[in-house]
Amino acid sequence: MKTSALVRFRPRTLFVLALTSAISACGFIWPFLINTKSVPLASICFWAASALAVSLVIIEISNESLDAKSIALLGVLTAIVAALRPIGAGAVGIEPMWFVLILSARVFGSSFGFILGLTSILTSALLTGGIGPWLGYQLFAAGWIGLFAGWLPKKVRGKPEIFLLALYAIATSFIFGVLMDLQFWPWALGLDTQLSYIPQGDIVTNLHRFIIFHFATSMAWDIPRAILTSTLIIFSAPAILGALRRTKFRAAFVTPIEFLESKSAAIERAKELKAL
Repeated sequence: MKTSALVRFRPRTLFVLALTSAISACGFIWPFLINTKSVPLASICFWAASALAVSLVIIEISNESLDAKSIALLGVLTAIVAALRPIGAGAVGIEPMWFVLILSARVFGSSFGFILGLTSILTSALLTGGIGPWLGYQLFAAGWIGLFAGWLPKKVRGKPEIFLLALYAIATSFIFGVLMDLQFWPWALGLDTQLSYIPQGDIVTNLHRFIIFHFATSMAWDIPRAILTSTLIIFSAPAILGALRRTKFRAAFVTPIEFLESKSAAIERAKELKAL
């Protein structure tokens, strides 16, 4: 017997997800796309579009195949990730939340990981008062990390799987730093420094300034984040992955209830339980 994924996006939802991700991507890279002096107006428009996109995705997902057990598990994992996030308060990259998000998305799939990224960041922001113009960026950054974690090769198991997840944690730690700097850089330095964003400047000049700004200011956060997340995965992944997989299998999320089970199906189920 095979268990299905917790959430499966229908074609319409996949289209909405792709569209909203594209809108949000524009929200990150707008300094290289728009030549305007009206920087605040441009950013506000993109942030509003991202917030609307998140709402639209959540509405679409709520109409999918999430059953009561799936929602309960999503709530538990959301609470865990949201509780872990304030531990380091972002200080020098001490953010232990990411390893739970990555491992959960690895087991329950890309769509579940995307939802978990959104709900975790939103819950954490509500609990800690971290609501501001940056929230839309953080929501999609976390959602994308969960989404792509669920797309990692499924057949990889054992030590290679742990190594793969650790590499993914390192890569996404640096990518998250780049994404957060993209939404922060245009306002960070004003307009009078050698690394400032230049309204109506050409793409090459602004990109060069951003790269220098990022490597000069963010490595003290990105490197500790990468080390902490990958280390937590290396030491905790075998136990946590096993527990999450047993939960997924035994709860039989979004699978029909079978009151009568054939002998062959029962034998197959026993073999799968033994392998967990």
